[in-house]
Order: sequence, then C-alpha cells, then structure tokens
Amino acid sequence: VSFRIRRGEAVALVGESGSGKSTLARMVLRIEQPDAGQVLLDGVDVLAREPRRASLRYRGRVQMVFQDPFSSLNPVHTIEHHLVRPLLRHGRALNPARDVQHHLARPLLRHRRATAGEVRARAVELLRTVGLEPAEDFLHRHPYELSGGQRQRVAIARALAVEPDLLIADEPTSMLDVSIRTGVLNLLAQLKRERGLAILLITHDLASARYLADRILVLFRGRVVEEGPSADVVREPLHPYARALLASIADVGRAGPAAKRHAAATGTSRGCPFVSRCHEALEVCRSVEPGPRAAG
Repeated sequence: VSFRIRRGEAVALVGESGSGKSTLARMVLRIEQPDAGQVLLDGVDVLAREPRRASLRYRGRVQMVFQDPFSSLNPVHTIEHHLVRPLLRHGRALNPARDVQHHLARPLLRHRRATAGEVRARAVELLRTVGLEPAEDFLHRHPYELSGGQRQRVAIARALAVEPDLLIADEPTSMLDVSIRTGVLNLLAQLKRERGLAILLITHDLASARYLADRILVLFRGRVVEEGPSADVVREPLHPYARALLASIADVGRAGPAAKRHAAATGTSRGCPFVSRCHEALEVCRSVEPGPRAAG
C-alpha cells in the first residue's frame, strides 16, 4: 500500500470489513508499528525520527475521529473537559487572529501554557466551529445528554482542538442516523475547504466516499486494487472488486446477479487476492499477482 494526501485534500480508503482500513489508520496514527515502510509527514520519515512512540508534536499534527462517538467520549466528564484537556496538554489557546489567517501559518501559542480562561474561550469557539449553538450551553453537558450527531460533532471539535494537519475519520457517520449523516460530512468538507485540513476517510460506503473525498483508494485484503478521482471510481469502477462494491449499493435488499456472483469468499495464497470471488478470473490469475497499471 502506498498513497499520498495533500493539504486540503480528502482521500477515502474504501473496502469491506477486514480489508485493512483501520490497520492502516492505526499505523498512520502511530498506534501500530509497521513491519516495513515509511510514514512521511512533510517529507520527514517519522518512523525513523521517532522509532518507539509518537511524540507530542506528532500527536498534535495527526488526530482521529472514531467511529462510535459514545464510546470515544468519557460519559463521566463534561464536554468542556473533553475539549479543555487537549488544549492544556498541547498548550493551545484562543487566538483571535486565527480566523483571518491561512491555516498553514499555524498561529499557535507554543511557548507557554494556556490559562484556564483562554482554554474555556477556545472550547466555546470549537463548539461554534462544529455548529453546536449556543456553545456555552453545551460545555457543562455530558455525552449521554447529547444526540449521536451532537456527540460526533464534539468528537470532531476535540480533534480540531490542537489544529492538526491531518484528520483521520474512521467511519465517522456509520453510527449515526441517515438524516444527520450529511450534516457531519458537510462539516468535514467545510473544514477541509476553509482550513486546508487533510482528511483520511475510512469507510465501506462508496456513496459517503464520493460525497466527501477527492480521491478513492479501494482496499482488498491489505492491497490497493484501484485508485483514482472519486467521480471516476464511482462512475466507472475498473476493478471487479470495486464494481462489486458499487453493485452492493445498487442492489441493496435484492439478491441480484451481481450480489450472487460475489457472494462466495475463500482464501488464496498465490496470484490475485480476488481470484476466488471474481467472475472474470482466468487461470493465470491463480498463479500471478497483477501489478498496478494506469487506466486508459
């Protein structure tokens, strides 16, 4: 697997459960250590610089929004606690000039601890950023007093507290009602556009990937089998697995021909990893793994 994310760009990792999406995210977050390879941030290999564990500086640049906003927020603590804690930990505080300066300038207070008044004002600003108004009313609430969509917005606000360069969103809408999923995706798109935030979206849903992401990477058993602009991948997927993912959306609730063709799943140790589920497979597919090639 090899891919790049630029500032202000959203890249979606799409695949079924077990394809390796969350494992990749955990390696980028430095929760898991890769067996080989590099993780480059602004051209610097962070695995070589910080071989054992991620530094506080790296944690401040790469943040995550987890799938379940209820389990990722401590129900014992208030919303204010969840937002203030990372601010104090990373020394961030309210900066009125932030909104009129480009995000890449990163006008942060790095050299002193933020005061209690500064971090509370910053917490209010974060809640307003994610659309929770009146923000002051949310500070003293607990996670269980909020709806699923509100909890996920708090989780996004917590991740934004340290003004990261990269936000990893692991199925951020899968636990939410359909009626509020679009609102969360719109919020992420706004942050990407206005703050130059890079987003790695992990999802099994091609529709969500098409809505938010600029590029889609289709992952199957730990390998990228197709990559391209979101519109192209969704409109005309080239790999049989990508076409099967798209067919599963179109044929939901119906066991149509496409669903039947890709129903069986058996392992293979050689050749193409998708050979046992592919209706277009040839004999050579069982012995030779195909390499990447440019479409067209």
